[in-house]
Amino acid sequence: MMLRLAADLPDRDEAREWAERELEKAVYRESEPTLFDRVARAIGDFLASLFNPQIGGATWSPIWTIVIVAILVALIVVAFIIWGAPRGDHRTHRAPSSTVFDDDERSASELRAAADAMMRDGRWDDTVVLRFRAIARSADERGVLMAPPGMTAQAFAGAAASPFPDHREELRAAAGTFDDVRYLRRPASEEAAERIASLDRAIAGTRPARTPEAAFS
Repeated sequence: MMLRLAADLPDRDEAREWAERELEKAVYRESEPTLFDRVARAIGDFLASLFNPQIGGATWSPIWTIVIVAILVALIVVAFIIWGAPRGDHRTHRAPSSTVFDDDERSASELRAAADAMMRDGRWDDTVVLRFRAIARSADERGVLMAPPGMTAQAFAGAAASPFPDHREELRAAAGTFDDVRYLRRPASEEAAERIASLDRAIAGTRPARTPEAAFS
């Protein structure tokens, strides 16, 4: 029996070969630390060494701690200057608003005619957009207030509330409907299209409460 067991035992070279084969199995490779583990461990050791009172047998100077903290604070300040503070969800602070005109350079009368055609076809979204543009273009043409190409619907409604204070709420609601269609892609209703058309007619027949000069003072 002892002779048989001795015969089954591998010699030194064969034993090493068996060991190498065994270690090549996936279960051993998976247990080894990954590159990420090694990098994370190196970074952790470095950060820990910064606050270790003894580094390489020498006393750690508090001045170096102050310098490192100052550098970190400076980096944070620079990051705030470049990227600003975290902004979160702006929808809770400021309503989105689209520009009124985009590249549409038609006159108020042309915009009204196009809006009427859209209304006859039941295209309420286009009616809302064109009618609101007609209101803004008409105010600009009358010299009531300037409506530049980049002005948003909400900005126009706020500016137009001064010369047309009796229509303040209607202007705000119309700007909201315009933004719903243009910005949020929400479909407009026939009632909303008719409401903005009525507002356009009402403002067109209203004398501004303030002169253009007073409106910009």
